[in-house]
Amino acid sequence: MTALDVDAVKAFVTIADHRSFTRAAEVLGTTQGAISVKLKRLEERLGLKLIERTPRLVRLSAQGAVFLDSARDLLAAHDRAIAGLSSVRRRFLLGIATHVAGPEIPTLLARLNAHDPALTIEVRLDNSRNLLDAFDRGDIDAAIIRREDDRRDGQVLAAEHFGWFATPTFVYREGEPLRLAALSPSCGVRDIATRALDAAGIAWTEVFLGGGSSVVADAVAAGLATAVFSCRLAPAGTMEVTERFGLPPLPSSAIVLLSTLSDAKSRQALRTLATAFREHRPPSV
Repeated sequence: MTALDVDAVKAFVTIADHRSFTRAAEVLGTTQGAISVKLKRLEERLGLKLIERTPRLVRLSAQGAVFLDSARDLLAAHDRAIAGLSSVRRRFLLGIATHVAGPEIPTLLARLNAHDPALTIEVRLDNSRNLLDAFDRGDIDAAIIRREDDRRDGQVLAAEHFGWFATPTFVYREGEPLRLAALSPSCGVRDIATRALDAAGIAWTEVFLGGGSSVVADAVAAGLATAVFSCRLAPAGTMEVTERFGLPPLPSSAIVLLSTLSDAKSRQALRTLATAFREHRPPSV
């Protein structure tokens, strides 16, 4: 079976359309010599003379006239195949940790959509530990999480600083257990808070567990408890109370982007994601 080079077929059709090697070279953005080489290789592959050329005239041979319609069909099929690849919708499943997700998320999604309108974006919000497990299982394509434990893979996007927050009217008396609100018991930020309290010898009691950061923020804003938040995502109407209540300082962490995607489109999407996060991340308070 004879395999044809698409570029050579395109050169032949362009010469046939314009009846000129010079004009065909201009249309295809190449040289007349390159056009001639491609045509010669095509004719050798087919064993046919396709173009008759004299100093004054370029025209189709009898075999070239017969081949022209088939050549056009081949190029059209090739173009449809390429267009089909670019128009197929692809899915991108992104996990974002609840303690990381902030007002920059709409910008991230807008940037991803502008980069690849054929991309179907699915976002999963969960705590960092659950998202890390999901990433390791291959359930999600990428994750933006708070770095967990000693794990060092992933691209660092930014440093994350935490503080103790409560309403101005929240009362904490020394010697009484500190009233805490937190996410689920598997939340890494909750672990940071409780370990710091235990190390400082401060008693605490958990009075509220929420299924998401916004619910925990509501509980703190309502005056039920104090809680640890990223300083840039502190609930409206609350204040940082580390010094006021003599609470232990909290270690900083890193926000990282994890992904094993390797194809060019996905890698570019990840670069778009990282750039948008860095450029539009609100400053810490």
